[in-house]
Amino acid sequence: MKAPMVKLLVAAAACAILTGAPAAAQTVAVTNAKLVIGDGSAPIDGGTVVVRDGRVVAAGRGVAVPAGVPVVDAGGRWVTPGIFAGFTRMGIVEVDGVSETNDAAAGGSPFNAALDVAPAVNPKTSAIILNRAEGVTRAVVAPEARGSIFGGQGAIIDLGADMDAVNKPRAFQFMEYGENGARAAGGSRPAAYALLKNALFEAQAYARNPASFIDRGKDALLTRADAQALVPVVGGQVPLLVHVERASDILTVLGLKREMPGLRIVLVGAAEGWMVAPQIAAARVPVLASALADLPASFEQLAATQSNIGRLQAAGVTVGIGMIDDNDARQARLVKQYAGNLVALNKVPGASGLDWGQAFASISSKPAEAMGMGGEYGSLRPGRHGDIVMWDGDPLEIGTAATRVYIDGVQQPIETRQDKLKQRYFDPKEGALPKAYER
Repeated sequence: MKAPMVKLLVAAAACAILTGAPAAAQTVAVTNAKLVIGDGSAPIDGGTVVVRDGRVVAAGRGVAVPAGVPVVDAGGRWVTPGIFAGFTRMGIVEVDGVSETNDAAAGGSPFNAALDVAPAVNPKTSAIILNRAEGVTRAVVAPEARGSIFGGQGAIIDLGADMDAVNKPRAFQFMEYGENGARAAGGSRPAAYALLKNALFEAQAYARNPASFIDRGKDALLTRADAQALVPVVGGQVPLLVHVERASDILTVLGLKREMPGLRIVLVGAAEGWMVAPQIAAARVPVLASALADLPASFEQLAATQSNIGRLQAAGVTVGIGMIDDNDARQARLVKQYAGNLVALNKVPGASGLDWGQAFASISSKPAEAMGMGGEYGSLRPGRHGDIVMWDGDPLEIGTAATRVYIDGVQQPIETRQDKLKQRYFDPKEGALPKAYER
């Protein structure tokens, strides 16, 4: 890369970081890479990826770099698309037990489906910085359901070092079924199912004639704002993410899709999904599954197995890894380890895992596809956002670290507070002031 061009790009990115404005999408080529496209295919030795104005224009072996494009030589290192975290609560929770820093749920609100997490996303929360340094570039951010089966409207965010994190607000509706949904609906699964169907029917009625909708305020099963928020769900414009674990509950949810074919249902968790994998595949319903659930944490997970994702994949289900109820506000970075474990699982007699390409796709293109955004994120296919990560080893090995992270072609800072503390105390000698007073 020519030195003046490097200085210009670095200066532009630094200016954006200091001002909090998003850096303009940039142009860069990464060559001589062990290149992972992220679509399930095997890594490519000697690969090149070219990003122009923030979008991938070409990726593969033998790709020519256009004149004038800044070039980064990967030196044979692994280069992949950024990780697309399939289910998180990143950016809306800092400390779970401190209500002032936790915007995931609002049990005291008269609203439920209308709640929108986008205004609560804090791009400077510590989890975003830490996960960016570990190669996570985009994330699904979901609310929690409390006081109703509906949690509200979630968002797709990027983990860039600026103040403009939300890529798509109101990207989906989140709800609880199974044990949690039963509890929120009054004590049983029939109550949860009746509440769900009533809400969807009311939303359909609202869509037909908004003026005729009677809002009874806090005593209503569905307020006007909630009905309005559910209109794009019943119309199929946005997905309905349903947290469901038990096999019989999954079949109930799939039955709802038969009754309302326009619904774009995405199953979340799905610990017993392998038991009904053919039915999920036939319904063409994607899954954001918990990767390592193999012990029954609840009565609805009695048949949990680490082979769940492998068996779903083998049945033809679009399945990515999600982190629901697995420190989902902070530890999206663990999906790398989980995907690596699915590769290793193939060596266990009788178990079902994924091959390397499938495993990486489960944390990149597959979650994006589940959310209906595979044409934008999750792989290095032409037209996708230029989210690229360079690694110092196999990204699915636990000791591997990201050495460079790009979002929309813009190189991101990956130094964390922990890195700064390590450097600060690496040399314990005191300076002019005690370290407590040094910045």
